Amino acid sequence: MPPVTGLSSSPVAEGTRSRPGLGPRAAAVLVFGASAAVLVVEIVALRLLAPYLGLTLETSTMVIGIALTAIALGSWLGGRLADQVDPLRLLAPALGVSGAVVALTRAVLRGVAEWARPLLILVAALTILVPGALLSAVTPLVTKVRLTSLAETGTVVGRLSGVGTVGSIVGTVLTGFVLLSRLPVSGILFGLGALLVVASVVVGWRLHGRSGTAPAALALVLAAGGLAASAAPGGCDVETRYHCAEVVADPAREGGRTLVLDGVRHSYVDAGDPAHLEFTYVKAVASVADAAFPEGRPLTAHHLGGGGLTLPRYLAATRPGTRSVVSEIDDGVVRIDRERLGLRPQSGVDVRTEDGRLGLKRLDTDSLDLVVGDAFGGVSVPWHLTTVEALTEVRRALAPHGLYVVNLIDHGEQAFAKAQLATLSQVFERVALLGEPVDIGLARTGAPAGGNLVAVASDHPVDLSAIQKALDARGTVWRTVTGKDLTTWTADAPVLTDDYAPVDQLLQPYAAQPGR
Repeated sequence: MPPVTGLSSSPVAEGTRSRPGLGPRAAAVLVFGASAAVLVVEIVALRLLAPYLGLTLETSTMVIGIALTAIALGSWLGGRLADQVDPLRLLAPALGVSGAVVALTRAVLRGVAEWARPLLILVAALTILVPGALLSAVTPLVTKVRLTSLAETGTVVGRLSGVGTVGSIVGTVLTGFVLLSRLPVSGILFGLGALLVVASVVVGWRLHGRSGTAPAALALVLAAGGLAASAAPGGCDVETRYHCAEVVADPAREGGRTLVLDGVRHSYVDAGDPAHLEFTYVKAVASVADAAFPEGRPLTAHHLGGGGLTLPRYLAATRPGTRSVVSEIDDGVVRIDRERLGLRPQSGVDVRTEDGRLGLKRLDTDSLDLVVGDAFGGVSVPWHLTTVEALTEVRRALAPHGLYVVNLIDHGEQAFAKAQLATLSQVFERVALLGEPVDIGLARTGAPAGGNLVAVASDHPVDLSAIQKALDARGTVWRTVTGKDLTTWTADAPVLTDDYAPVDQLLQPYAAQPGR
């Protein structure tokens, strides 16, 4: 029987034996590093885009989708090219070009956001897709080099696949738990870009006796990336674990400071006059507290979300002896409060770095006069604080006379705000809504403008007339609605539960509107 041609379990043809090789350790290092780098770029991209697109489910889904597309595209193209071109010639360029793109990413995105905003999503996609695809091509290229016989196919492919997966895990954990808490986004991207460029030079020299890419040109790209990143518009005062943070002085008020997180104004603070309230929604929350409890009486309060701690400071100043505990997930924001916004150690405010939902579980039953909900990721209340289960925890912690007051933001049809009011009505006996008349269904003409709304929930009667009087005294035009009018406004809005809480979709509906 004649021998079967085309398949062989013996080493590759003699003509390929003399070319530079890639040992198992070097192969593993390349696959591990490239896979880790893809995940670093993906996670950092979420932080980089948050100031411009918001920290929403849609933004996260888009970035993850682009990253997965890059991985799939790179794996496919890398495999095809490995069968057509010497894989060793492609490794160094793939590392070098991806490094140059990563190093320039921050400067490019911020420049586009400032001067060509409509192109932001396209450019953002390319800054993830290009390095992601090039780095993902490394695994099939290295696999091709290491496959010297059919007898070891399973071993080589399985080993490198496993190494790549471990690299992805390490890249994810390292970025989320270490890098983002210790380095600015610009430093992470520039450092990763530099490492990839250095790796490309080393790989080219080891495999060919020379650099596979032009070192001088790549050095210039890195230098340009560093300079552009430092000069790019839209920088942060501080990059915290979760936010791009900036403190802006108020030119009209000497002690006034605005805390801006991811481009959104979150808090206004006057450290010298904590009773001064600037934002209308803060005045509304303060009006509820002033009307519901006797003047000057100390309160026991819990705040979900801290920001600039405007309301805890107000309560401490106007009700001496008040104890406010704050659940603020971002320790970087807490540092800003202390270092830039004048929070003093003995202010009656106890800030705990923790997730608000977990903080609720630690509260004693019937222990609080007031719970204030003011937690936001971008402009969205974290979904797990909006559900029946979360609100049941709030109700458990409140004393029989206690109040839950929550700040909401919504626009358009206000589908999320209506769902949140419907959910509050499932848990509490009495619910009211405060806001602009046109936004809460009290104005007969005009479309809702959207923005802040404040909901009040309790199991005991709430004096809405006293609240309205306090609102008027602060010069707001806000009104209150409850009972049948509120039920009409919420209509058939869904009740949010841990099993079903599409908060981001309710806030940002993508279905075509009538008449469009």
